[in-house]
Amino acid sequence: MKDVVERAMAGHCKMMEELKSLQGKIVQAAQIVTRALKAGNKVLVMGNGGSAADAQHLAAEFVGRFLRERKALPAIALTTDTSILTAVGNDYGYDSIFLRQVDALAVPGDVVIGISTSGNSKNVIRALERAREMDCRTLGLTGGKGGGLAGAVDLPLVVPSPDTPRIQEGHILIIHILCDLVEQEFV
Repeated sequence: MKDVVERAMAGHCKMMEELKSLQGKIVQAAQIVTRALKAGNKVLVMGNGGSAADAQHLAAEFVGRFLRERKALPAIALTTDTSILTAVGNDYGYDSIFLRQVDALAVPGDVVIGISTSGNSKNVIRALERAREMDCRTLGLTGGKGGGLAGAVDLPLVVPSPDTPRIQEGHILIIHILCDLVEQEFV
């Protein structure tokens, strides 16, 4: 058991060191989100499984607060309405569950964020492609080599690891830094 713990911790530390290469892109992502929010736009965020939980976490930090008291920031996790998810999944297919919500909720200037550890979640990619067609800014959190998601967004944030747990750990750090940077602009 101790070996498993040591390997996980070593992998985490290695990934965190490699994550430093994304510092400039994380700042750029925060600037994109901040500009949109200051212009009166909102953030839409989505993902599947653990990435759905991360999407909800990000939206909650914006609507609530991260570290400081400030006004609520408009953000919606597209992963939370089971009636929409199941109705759209049933009527149009699982690959459309986020696309239909982007069609319904996004307006030009909004920021649409997709999270996918593999970068190959078709439902996330399709929604991001639609968001770009609608003149939204698009960000993607992914891992490994980025998958199809990296090419479907304006700014990909690719955690350079092949391991899903390490990618997810990197995503949560990026989300927390993003929340901190954006929040500073609204206090």
